[in-house]
Amino acid sequence: MNKKYIIIILLCIIISIISGIITKDLLIGGTILATGLLCAYFASEGKRVNYILGLINYILMGYVAFKNNLFGIFFFYIFIFSTLQIHGYISWKRNLDNSDNVNAREFTLKNSIIITLSCIISSFILGYLLSLIPGQRLAIMDASSNCINLCGVILLNLRFKEAWWIWLVNNIIDLTIWTITVINKGNGSIMMLLVSIGYLLINIYGIIKWSMNAKKNNEKLKTCEQR
Repeated sequence: MNKKYIIIILLCIIISIISGIITKDLLIGGTILATGLLCAYFASEGKRVNYILGLINYILMGYVAFKNNLFGIFFFYIFIFSTLQIHGYISWKRNLDNSDNVNAREFTLKNSIIITLSCIISSFILGYLLSLIPGQRLAIMDASSNCINLCGVILLNLRFKEAWWIWLVNNIIDLTIWTITVINKGNGSIMMLLVSIGYLLINIYGIIKWSMNAKKNNEKLKTCEQR
């Protein structure tokens, strides 16, 4: 295994253990933080192992969301995002380069308009449906987070670099949700806030990394077309 990967893995585990001890949430929270950070990092590197880590992460985050009456997040994480991790693992296997990294793609203007409108419309529809559930909190934010995150997961499965920009928007919403939940002293909320902060940093790295990869792939395609 690459030395850089070993260092990143050990660093994430150490950070997760320390955070888990400080927040007194080592088992569930520590595992969520470790798998979340590693999943996002390996996704930014174009490695399929991110989907295995993501499956574990979504199941545990769904459990925490359920404990905090965030039923939209619970439903999406357990029944949709977990399933998409399996699909992504299989999909990426068919689109690897010689270095075992996935080939990145770019949006067209049409793609951008469709995705943006889809996220906005679906967020309001889901937000309304969630508001009908007794005990549901932050319905619109919950719905927006899930719809945007879902778009990001699907786009990543399809190898579009814009998935990272969409997740950047989602990160801002997630940070808001879990900051409010921390203020209200929700179960496991401090660790979830730390996970969101970690995702934000890795997302910025993912944007840079995938933009570079997409540019290289476009140059390869142009070279092949010229030949």
